[in-house]
Amino acid sequence: MKNVPLDNTTSPIRVSVVEDDPIVRDHLVLQLSATQGFICISNHRSAESALAEIPNLRPNVVLMDINLPKMNGVDCVRQLKALTPTTQFVMLTVYEDADVIFKSLLAGAVGYLLKGRANSGEQILQAVRDAAQGGSPLNTLIARKIVQYFHHQPSPPGAEQPISTREREVLELLSKGLPYKEIAFMLGVSIETVRKHCHHIYEKLQVSSRTEAVVKFLGK
Repeated sequence: MKNVPLDNTTSPIRVSVVEDDPIVRDHLVLQLSATQGFICISNHRSAESALAEIPNLRPNVVLMDINLPKMNGVDCVRQLKALTPTTQFVMLTVYEDADVIFKSLLAGAVGYLLKGRANSGEQILQAVRDAAQGGSPLNTLIARKIVQYFHHQPSPPGAEQPISTREREVLELLSKGLPYKEIAFMLGVSIETVRKHCHHIYEKLQVSSRTEAVVKFLGK
């Protein structure tokens, strides 16, 4: 099943928060609940609680702490992604640990936030909004690590199909972290057309997510 991000300008973005620190968790829940266009449908103090409830709730976006007790956030994302593939996952972390963030992206996350910055207000809301609409916040260091990873993955000779000019334009805009809505506006096409381009790109590059597509494109 392809990962098709939400694009809905009328319904609020449904968010679940997975965070073991009660102060950070309560702050995120309050911030989301108090802002128009967002609704916090659940919050969890552990990966085990998230795994038990989130698949039935099917939020649009999950804010996932990496350092959870018992099961960590990376393993939790990996399991949840298999159960609710259309949900977008944004990791929360104290340190900009490239290796851990890299593993999170491979597990199915689309981006990450530093907790200190997340507490600043608008950045957390913008990250959730971007994730729901097809964005993928990555910095250069993380993108480079993923590129290096894919450089070591063998591909069957001649298996990849050529990328069209318009598909390359879409990839370039995806690589800048732009959501589908903005890409559609910049190219003068509908959001559904952007989704179709992404579907063709995934097939041609033999990937299953926009993160893989972008890093494979950047690595060429």
